[in-house]
Amino acid sequence: MTARTSLPRRAAAETVGTAALLMVVIGSGIKAAELSADPGVALIANSLASAIGLGLIITLFGPLSGAHLNPVVTLTSWWARRTGGEGLSGRDALVYTAAQTAGAIGGAVLAEVMFGRTPGAFATQVRDGGNLLLGEVIATAGLVLVIQGLGRIGRPRLVPAAVAAYIAAAIWFTSSGSFANPAGTIGRSFSDSFTGIAPESLPGFVAAQLIGGVLGLGLAGVLYGSARASRAVPAEIVPAGTAPAKDEFETIG
Repeated sequence: MTARTSLPRRAAAETVGTAALLMVVIGSGIKAAELSADPGVALIANSLASAIGLGLIITLFGPLSGAHLNPVVTLTSWWARRTGGEGLSGRDALVYTAAQTAGAIGGAVLAEVMFGRTPGAFATQVRDGGNLLLGEVIATAGLVLVIQGLGRIGRPRLVPAAVAAYIAAAIWFTSSGSFANPAGTIGRSFSDSFTGIAPESLPGFVAAQLIGGVLGLGLAGVLYGSARASRAVPAEIVPAGTAPAKDEFETIG
């Protein structure tokens, strides 16, 4: 993202990008459930499609808005600016979060319509229990750590592939299935499908994701130092004769 990109254009990118992400996640889940009665096979298909789609969306929208697609990522960017690094202002963060939430709901509804399902039905799959909430804390903390870590070691261009790979893995290794995105979680409550989550489960999941975001930021600070200090990239990380370029992915905070 560059400073020349207007806030309305960035908000539009966040809306469209998040909508696309939800269409990928929910649509692939519906398709997988239709084609296979085996939940394991369906999850393999859903996780691969979600990871590939996410990587492509980040690559496409990163130069416009930073491709946050996630209020937790936006909040980490806002916090980075408050602590002396580069990131979003409070106003921009609010606009991003609203755009992401609207996009997530819109993408969920479009996925339902695309597969000939009646839109507007809330999910009935209840996801509760301390083990699932712990899974969301871990999933979100890991996501933030991946993004922040790559930014602070001067390798933000690896973010699309790294985030996609992390989400593909986290869908499997976390008990919750790695929602790791408050806007996406809200959107998925509008789809009574394989990937849905009942509205009554939203408060716990969103709270766990916010806690995970704070934990991920804390781990990034412990492991890599502050965002301000990390702006000076160590010489051994950058190939000789090159300068650490200012990358378009605002997700690094």
